Amino acid sequence: MAEEVIVPDFEKPLLKLENEIKELKKLGEEENIDFSKEIKKLEKKYDKLRKEIFSKLTPWQRVQLARHPKRPHSIDYIKMIFRDFIELHGDRRFSDDPSIIAGVGKFSKKSVCVIGQEKGRDINEKTKRNFGMPHPEGYRKALRIMKLAERFSLPIITFIDTPGAFPGIGAEERGQAEAIARNLYEMSGLKTPIISIVIGEGGSGGALALSVADVILMLENAIYSVISPEGCASILFRDSSLAEKAAEALKLTSFDLKKLGVIDEIVEEPIGGAHKNPEETAERIKGRIEFYLKELEKYSIEELLKKRYKKFRIMGKFKTKK
Repeated sequence: MAEEVIVPDFEKPLLKLENEIKELKKLGEEENIDFSKEIKKLEKKYDKLRKEIFSKLTPWQRVQLARHPKRPHSIDYIKMIFRDFIELHGDRRFSDDPSIIAGVGKFSKKSVCVIGQEKGRDINEKTKRNFGMPHPEGYRKALRIMKLAERFSLPIITFIDTPGAFPGIGAEERGQAEAIARNLYEMSGLKTPIISIVIGEGGSGGALALSVADVILMLENAIYSVISPEGCASILFRDSSLAEKAAEALKLTSFDLKKLGVIDEIVEEPIGGAHKNPEETAERIKGRIEFYLKELEKYSIEELLKKRYKKFRIMGKFKTKK
């Protein structure tokens, strides 16, 4: 049975117009009546309303888009951007974690290592992928592949899309915090270029464990934050229903993070979100990866590591007025 797609409230006027256009087209075909003028008017109204809605999205609306059930996932971008991708499995300590996809593929004519957090699409896939929440073995698998990349001088591309690392008892017993901390430490000194792209949710240390990179890109409607709006609202306001208020305070949108210097570039999405045109979104990501790989090739490994260190050291600096 197909899952019901939940549409955010702010998109419901658009959905209503979409349905009206579909019904009119269907009626025209069944009754052999020309409704082309009426359909054109509705389509014009739809385009105008869509531009109006998506030109002034609130942080909470961007959270809803980042979590949209039809939004492209890591596995989708890997298929669209890379050729001859071979997935590698296991952390060589405990097991394989399907919430992280890692392997080697071709980008243009260059071999690269690709790592992505994967949420899954239907209920069976989501369960298998643990809803995109990695276990320690997932982060250790990712680090194993990153070390492989370093050994063979392959650039690393990571796709960030997780609500956060899995907080279960088993994950804690197997060293979740240590696995994340180890990735942060190792990535800061990996002797190969690293590009990270936040494509959906970038949640807490679970996201940061794959994004200590030379270049951090972020899709326009993605989010990147130390905690989810619901979690923040529960802690600060003692009420998870105030998530919308928390989303405003967290500064988790791509535009906020670009101003704060946390990310390097915003990758524009098609109007309506990445799910409206996944192929176009993939092409835009591909173009920026290509650009930054060429840029990073200009630096020696020593220069690259110094720049990476400086990049993260200056984050969070601020001045106080006397």
